Amino acid sequence: MSAPPGRADRPLPLPDSDTAPFWEGCARGELLLQHCAGCEAPRHPPRPMCPRCRSLDSKWSPATGRGAVYSFVICHPPVLPAFAADAPYAVVLIELEDGPGLRLVGGLAGCAPEALRIGLLVEVGFEPAGEGVWLPQWRPRNGPTEAAKP
Repeated sequence: MSAPPGRADRPLPLPDSDTAPFWEGCARGELLLQHCAGCEAPRHPPRPMCPRCRSLDSKWSPATGRGAVYSFVICHPPVLPAFAADAPYAVVLIELEDGPGLRLVGGLAGCAPEALRIGLLVEVGFEPAGEGVWLPQWRPRNGPTEAAKP
């Protein structure tokens, strides 16, 4: 698969043995979380050792794909050339419903940057980024949100 128009030079994730199941799930339209096989604690980002019990054994399971905006930044030019056509755009940190402290970074669609707020309820979708890579893309749960009109 080639990159979407205007996105040929977009940086893509480089999966490794710890993160490959996450990216494979994204390509299937499924948000997966790594869990410790010893103490069952979920964790993100994926890593080789459980920070709670130090086990090196892990398993993967589907996440709800739902959460709330924990933090965000609005990116204005100058930005990398691959993102210039989208500016200004939001990059969000989402706290998942799947457990306290489980947070993912991603883009936000369907919400004007001016309407974005901490606590906004969101759900995940996936955006093709090229070369078989699909990125988590968040959107408001209650549909598109527009900026307030003056």
